[in-house]
Formats: sequence, structure tokens, C-alpha cells
Amino acid sequence: MALTLVALAYPSMLGMNTVSSSQTRIIAQTQWGPLTEGDRDFVVKVRAAGLWEYPLGQIGLQKGTSKGVKTASEHLIDGHAALDSSCRKLAPMLNITLPNVASPQQQGFVNQLKAESGKQFDTDFANILRMTHGSIFNTIAKIRSTTKNSLVRALADQANDTVLDHITVMEKTGLVDFDQTIFNQTTPPKLPTSDLTPPAPPAGQPEVVLTPPPTATSTPLDLNGAGGGTGGGAAPSPDPSPTVG
Repeated sequence: MALTLVALAYPSMLGMNTVSSSQTRIIAQTQWGPLTEGDRDFVVKVRAAGLWEYPLGQIGLQKGTSKGVKTASEHLIDGHAALDSSCRKLAPMLNITLPNVASPQQQGFVNQLKAESGKQFDTDFANILRMTHGSIFNTIAKIRSTTKNSLVRALADQANDTVLDHITVMEKTGLVDFDQTIFNQTTPPKLPTSDLTPPAPPAGQPEVVLTPPPTATSTPLDLNGAGGGTGGGAAPSPDPSPTVG
């Protein structure tokens, strides 16, 4: 069955939290099942997460002073490179425009950590990333349990495994202040939508690619021959995505 899509405008309201009032509205009928605003926003969020966490992993390898932080940095690079590849495969299939830079809020986390060093860097690295991964973990669960689109389900499965791994390695650093981090996760500051939204890429701008590390163990989704059907169908079977380490 040919892919049938309406034109999808770049999502105007995205961020760590659900801010659109129409997340369940169907915006396209595809051969992999209906695509909702929430589905589309989820794909963009996964892409945006990699655009700041992948370079932060590179920074962590350079600036981290503990073995735990360096190990967590390796996981960020490996996991988000694989997720990014999956997003870039899915996006044209579902006619979704992906950002090339993270949101201002996310870039703010990067700028903060770039300016830090030593134990302060290690501590803030672990706590910021534990907080943000905890926030998106809940979003993944909601999308996985409600989406009728088999491609989005497959991405949610991969994201679930990756984010749980990243939560775990942050906790293994021994630096997470659970009381403060969970409070920040569950009581986020009220920020303008513009701070939470990754900007749309300028027309004709080359797509940013997050290169897998030489020793990559996580793998992108294999979408060759992905089926579907108007009812959503079965999700394509993703390759196993073992964690680093």
C-alpha cells in the first residue's frame, strides 16, 4: 500500500513536557497506522535528545574525573547515535521534519556543563542527565502504550531500552541526589514554549548525523520490509541493542 500523508507542518510546540493540546489528533494516515501529533512530537523529541546528549557524552569523556562519568559518557554517545539513525530512517517514511539543533533549554544544559570542571562537572552531569532521562522515560511509556503506528512503536521500544540504560549508568556514578533530582523532574520550571522547542532547520540545510563510535554496540532499527496496514499492523522487529560496557 502506498504511503498516504497530509502535509505535516514542523511541530510548533515541543519540549520535555507535553505542551500541545491535541496530542491524540490524527495528522496522517500511513501504511504503518495512523500518525498522531503525539507520535510526531515523540520522534522529534528523540532526535532532539541526541543533539545535546551525544555532544555532552563527548564532553564527559574529556572532562569527567571519575570512571563512572566516563562510562556514562560512552553510553550516551553509543545509544544516541543508534537512536538518531533510527529517527533519520523513520522521519522521511512518515514525512516528519527533524531538527538539526537542540532546544534552547537543552543547549543551556550543555553550556552550563561546558563551563564547569572537576567534581562540580561530574555531579551536575549525573544529576542533569538523570533528571532529563527520567522525564522522557515517562513519555516513552505513554507513547508505547497508546500509539497505533508500528514504526513509532518500534522507536519507542528502542528508546525505552536506551533511556533505561542511561538512567542506570547515571545512578551508578554514585553522584545522583535522588531527592533533588526527582523534585526537579516532577516539578519542572514553567518556561516559554520557545525555550522548549528545537528550531526547524533552514531550507536546504544538510542533516546533522551523529556518528556511531568505533566500538558501537547499540544498533539502529532495521526497517527493511517494515509492514503495517491501515490498522497499524505488527511493529518491525528491531535488531538487538545491547548496551555498552
